[in-house]
Amino acid sequence: MSARKPDIAVVIPCFRVREKIAEVVSAIPPQIKRIYCVDDACPDGSGEAIRALSDPRVRLLSHEVNKGVGGAVVTGYRAALEDRADIVVKIDGDGQMDPALISAFVRPILAGEADYTKGNRFYRIEDVRGMPPVRIFGNAVLSFMTKLSSGYWHLFDSTNGYTAIHASVLRALPLEKLSERYFFESDILFRLNTVHACVRDIPMQAVYADERSNLRIGNILLPFFTGHMRNFHKRIVYNYFLRNFSIASLELVLGTLLLTFGLVFGLASWNVSLAEGVPATPGTVMLSALPVLIGVQLLLSFLQYDISATPTRAIHPSIDMDETTRDSPPGN
Repeated sequence: MSARKPDIAVVIPCFRVREKIAEVVSAIPPQIKRIYCVDDACPDGSGEAIRALSDPRVRLLSHEVNKGVGGAVVTGYRAALEDRADIVVKIDGDGQMDPALISAFVRPILAGEADYTKGNRFYRIEDVRGMPPVRIFGNAVLSFMTKLSSGYWHLFDSTNGYTAIHASVLRALPLEKLSERYFFESDILFRLNTVHACVRDIPMQAVYADERSNLRIGNILLPFFTGHMRNFHKRIVYNYFLRNFSIASLELVLGTLLLTFGLVFGLASWNVSLAEGVPATPGTVMLSALPVLIGVQLLLSFLQYDISATPTRAIHPSIDMDETTRDSPPGN
């Protein structure tokens, strides 16, 4: 008996993509069984353009109120799970993501090598050369913050929205808690780490034409910073104090305490020396410098442990086995 072919679905959040959505849908390979186009209360009539499509795979999902890209994707995810899709791919409707790459995103998941794949536009140096320096710098900063908050230190281009995920891993995520706006791509990485999912970057080249981005840098700086800091603290508490307690947990606590003490004591002593005009004694200098040096060493050791703890094995094969066992009648 031949193995069942995987059911692959595509989710497309649609907002101001009226002119591009038909082209994007037509380029999606025929082996994709279902395409969920989510009209996120688009004022330009993207929903009408989707209804006019003749592709029988397309299912239109509509929001009465704009929920943001994250909210639209979650709506598509829920529909795909209800229809029992095996893998769910997410692409944008503005034509910047080549649907021909879907097989490259799905392949590592089918092979049991990853649970979630995402695009990386910075993998090849030839692709980077044509990007504006501001875009490169901004993506580097956001990617480093995502490494801290998510724990996936090997990933880059964290805001890339070309993704694929195994349905069993998607069911394990609290979809109702995911950010509904532009922080969605970074937030889902944090959630994936909490279930120890394996994530892999897929090299890709974005297509830039005359599309206008709805993203405004000034509007996202503070939400992104606060979101990353919140997720970083949650991840540290979850992974190093609630679910597990290891030598790395001690290194983090002791390193933070020693570094803080050394800095506070050193600054206070320096302030006293300036006020009194008397140089600090060698003992005072050592009492400040030694805790700082030891604290930095402990924190670097913790960082090395955290990097080495990045999940490298896919979890969906075992989840699928558990679900099969749970759904099967006793004795079968």
